[in-house]
Amino acid sequence: MPEPSTTPMVSVQNVSKRFGRTLALDGVSLEIDKGETYAILGPNGSGKTTLIHILCTIHGADSGTARIGGYDVRTHSRQARQRLGVVFQEPSVDTRLTVYENLDFHGRIYGVPRRLRRQRIEELLELVELADWRDHLVRALSKGMQRRLEIGRALVHDAELLVLDEPTVGLDAQSRSRMWQHLAELKRLRNLTVLVTTHYIEEVESTDRVCVVDRGKVLTVGTPRELKERHGRSKVRLTTRDASVLRVLSSAEGVLEVRDSNDAPPWTDGDAPKEYVAHIEDGHVAERLLAELGSRLVTFSVEQPTLEDVFLDLTGRGLRDSASGTRDRLAATPRSGGEPIR
Repeated sequence: MPEPSTTPMVSVQNVSKRFGRTLALDGVSLEIDKGETYAILGPNGSGKTTLIHILCTIHGADSGTARIGGYDVRTHSRQARQRLGVVFQEPSVDTRLTVYENLDFHGRIYGVPRRLRRQRIEELLELVELADWRDHLVRALSKGMQRRLEIGRALVHDAELLVLDEPTVGLDAQSRSRMWQHLAELKRLRNLTVLVTTHYIEEVESTDRVCVVDRGKVLTVGTPRELKERHGRSKVRLTTRDASVLRVLSSAEGVLEVRDSNDAPPWTDGDAPKEYVAHIEDGHVAERLLAELGSRLVTFSVEQPTLEDVFLDLTGRGLRDSASGTRDRLAATPRSGGEPIR
């Protein structure tokens, strides 16, 4: 994890934002160090996209302050935007232009000198593996290639902070993996700070720190390991034909919760094994349960806490509870007052 510097790359202090009667952000505060990869994790309606829009100067906060590289996004918006590269959730490349023209146009808008602009475009085309597609219209590119183009476009100017708002939505597993490989290389070469919102747990696992938000509030911040140790719970998963096992589990010391497994198959045979999941305090509880119940069990396994468990424990709902269209996508929920709160 990078060493913190004197001035954080991102500083958000007591930011609140309301859309009509909906309070999207409620006194949010967070800091992101230079060179850090920082993830904001939250369900649909948590306010994470509203926070991104405030940092990108799309919306103004009702109260509080937000700074990028020490510059207030409200009073010094031009300086803040100059340090910012953004990849929004919805595609924003011009499909009528070629790959090169998209990058060149972005560089012109930011006033990058012609010689430097050409040099950076060539470097970025190689890094995002689009050099062979430079003269193709963007409409001919796959979704994954268009995402890589958007990342390259965001870095044509002197961006120090790369903001990615659910950048892998709609991409297949291979495209997601390649995109993160490219990001890691770009981060290393450019000493970038990366701020990402995502609902793919495997992507959050590789970040330096995770901020969990829900209903406009920051619930917790820490490294993935810290969050698991602080909020996660180990689980025992077992199958049995003995009905007395459930009574033992329910009354055993150190067992926090017992439930039927949602993943259990739809048994039709009354004598077939039943599957249960027990949340436990620590590994010693699992040892005691195995010693007491061993002869009555068909299968027994211990699962370590995951970030999905942390999220469920903190918010009371799963990351995909609000999915729409596909199992993995978090849909925007329209609220009163205009802007969808995400």
